[in-house]
Amino acid sequence: MAQKDTVGVVGTGIMGAPMAVNLAKAGYDVVAYNRTPAKAEALVGDGVRVARSIAEVGAAAPIVITMVPDTPDVLDVVEGPDGLAASMAAGSVLIDMSTIAPGATRELAARLAERGIAMLDAPVSGGSWGAQQATLTIMAGGEQEVFDRCLPVFEALGKNVTLMGPSGMGQTTKLVNQILVAGTCSAVAEALVFAAAHGADLLKTIEAVGGGAAASWQLANLGPRMVNGDFAPGFMVKLQQKDLRLVLESAQEKHVPLAVTSIARAYYTALEADGLGEEGTQALIKAVERPAGLEARQRA
Repeated sequence: MAQKDTVGVVGTGIMGAPMAVNLAKAGYDVVAYNRTPAKAEALVGDGVRVARSIAEVGAAAPIVITMVPDTPDVLDVVEGPDGLAASMAAGSVLIDMSTIAPGATRELAARLAERGIAMLDAPVSGGSWGAQQATLTIMAGGEQEVFDRCLPVFEALGKNVTLMGPSGMGQTTKLVNQILVAGTCSAVAEALVFAAAHGADLLKTIEAVGGGAAASWQLANLGPRMVNGDFAPGFMVKLQQKDLRLVLESAQEKHVPLAVTSIARAYYTALEADGLGEEGTQALIKAVERPAGLEARQRA
């Protein structure tokens, strides 16, 4: 395969690492940086080059992807000491694929534009499984021309790629996604604990209701993991907590009541209090099990 342009990746954690690998598989020259060097160095065998600093990534790549946990982290890697803003050339593009506050995204995009650097906010849905399989859903905000330029990069990472509107609209759409995901995951957990309390066959219950109006990705994919006791993270509890904080802050700004989302966040708060922040979001069932005084487990 002919080698394509250089793409930088800052943040090679549970999501960023498989994304960097998939870009390399698609023929891109990928240069990556992670604050824990070993996480980036583990990708060398997959064709990813390792940078010694964030600035080195910015200087090497006309397109740079950031995939870090929260708003302060994005601002630090972009505008902090030796950050991307100072090292990226005019005419280059920053694609932030983290999930951060829409308002902060718009403000950062405006500051980068003053330097001649375009920005797309392009958060993703699909968890680590989607990142590994290059089937992520990508919701982008920014200018059409910049989106078109970066579309081949997105297509190496995901299957459902949509430009949602101007800067910040990718992040807004991701928060919509998280409202739906958190509420549905909570309902799945409650339903399975209810079923267990009444002696139902849990896997058969999932199969039965999953063929009707109650069908959802959360039920089909996380339901079996819940009852099998598989709490390995596709997406961590602590990151869902962060996303729901962003949701509720944005909702408060617009005076939108989000009662179901608030309850879902309370479940995740209980999990974090129990030290389960690094388990997968399907661990939410544990927060429902405790007051019920039972475990909803049934291995296939």
